[in-house]
Amino acid sequence: MLELGRKTILVVDDEPQIRVVLKALFEREGFAVVEAANGAETLDRLKAGDISLVTLDVGLADEDGFALAREIRTRLDVPIVMISGKVDEIDRIVGLELGADDYIVKPFNLREVLARVRAVLRRYEPRGAAPVRAGERARLHFDGWQMDLGARQVIDGRGGSIELTTAEFNLLALFVERPQRVLSRDQLLDLLKGQEWSPYDRSIDTLVARLRKKIEKEPDRPGLVKTVRGVGYVFTADVTRG
Repeated sequence: MLELGRKTILVVDDEPQIRVVLKALFEREGFAVVEAANGAETLDRLKAGDISLVTLDVGLADEDGFALAREIRTRLDVPIVMISGKVDEIDRIVGLELGADDYIVKPFNLREVLARVRAVLRRYEPRGAAPVRAGERARLHFDGWQMDLGARQVIDGRGGSIELTTAEFNLLALFVERPQRVLSRDQLLDLLKGQEWSPYDRSIDTLVARLRKKIEKEPDRPGLVKTVRGVGYVFTADVTRG
């Protein structure tokens, strides 16, 4: 049974010893922990409770960890930290492109795992109202959307406010304030400094994918935040202030 008020981590690994180690680490730091040894158990745990983050072993026995990550991502907007014994750069990139928020290679350092997990959780924290500074009350309009920088609200054409995490809101603000400009991943990471990104800059792609799901009419065929192959992204909408 999950405990109210505590973030819950789902540890997915077919090695009992790894689950024991990670469970002890997270519980010592105040997290609640549930475990799964395969894909079926993972999906059952996700259905049963409010999971804050999933650590997912890519090398599950007789199961494709990448396929499971894709399945999780299509069902829930839950953070995923992949753990793998493979050091191949391609595997890491594939994992991040499938929607993982970070990728850790075995053997891992427990302090690093904890730091990575905390950083990912912070990126998913709901946005909070920020103090309004002079000149910050501008409202930006684009493609039927309204963005209030001071109140940190994004309102759709029907007047409804959509929920964005802090990182999602900050990324959208960067795009809206720089329309028609191609921004590289390095530029975005630099502009979003303080978000405690992982060393792998592909994490920006995961954030863009999450943002697209919330503001694009067709996330798989984005019209607002377009990919510039080999470079980064460009926000294509016309933006007005009012």
